[in-house]
Order: sequence, then C-alpha cells, then structure tokens
Amino acid sequence: MLHKLHIADFFVFFIAVAITVFCAVSIYARNDSALHVIIQGKNGSWVYPLSQSVQVDIPGPLGHTTVTLKDGQAQVIASPCANQTCVTSGGVQRRGQWIACLPNAVFVRIESNDVKQPDNLELDAVVW
Repeated sequence: MLHKLHIADFFVFFIAVAITVFCAVSIYARNDSALHVIIQGKNGSWVYPLSQSVQVDIPGPLGHTTVTLKDGQAQVIASPCANQTCVTSGGVQRRGQWIACLPNAVFVRIESNDVKQPDNLELDAVVW
C-alpha cells in the first residue's frame, strides 16, 4: 500500500535535516585559535596559547620535565622518568588531548577558551 506524502511530512523531514546539520556544524567546527595548553606540575600550573612557541621546564619530584609548544602542538621532549612514555607519546594538538608523566607528576592538556565550545563536549570514559 502506498502512502501519499503530505506537506507535514516534508516539514518534519526539513526540520530533521536542519537539526542534523546544525549539530554537525556545532560539534565539528573548531576554532583552533581559541585553544590553549594547561601544564600542571607539583608546584603549580602554566597556561599558554597553543599558537605560541615556547619551551617550559616543569619541576617535579624526580627532576625537570621539558614541554615544548611549537607549530600548534604541545609535546614532552624530555623527562627524568624511567619509562619515557610521556616522551614517546608524541604531540597533542586538539581539544581534549593530553599527555601525562605520572612518575614526575606533570600533566599537559589542550583546552578551549571558546565559550561556545566548552571542554566537556568531548566524550570521555573512566575505568575504575
């Protein structure tokens, strides 16, 4: 049995498409100029725009962890920890990404200054 389409059917379809497009643009449109890096250590926190080029030595219980910001990404380039996981993890450049040097108590994360894109929009999972 065929069903004839009514004007209301087209209206509902148009509204569904409009909501889908709006959600996709809101989620995937990024303003990279609003990104900043937060570096947390045992003795405090440091905040830099991701667009800035700088090298920072963060003191920790084992010594200094060196974080560099260059070409729109943050990376741990040296750390006194034994396994060097934070150094080999590479750079981070998108909101929600992070690097942790647990033995030296240093945490590097990318966040957004844009109030239209709060940092808690990213999906996250925690395992206990």
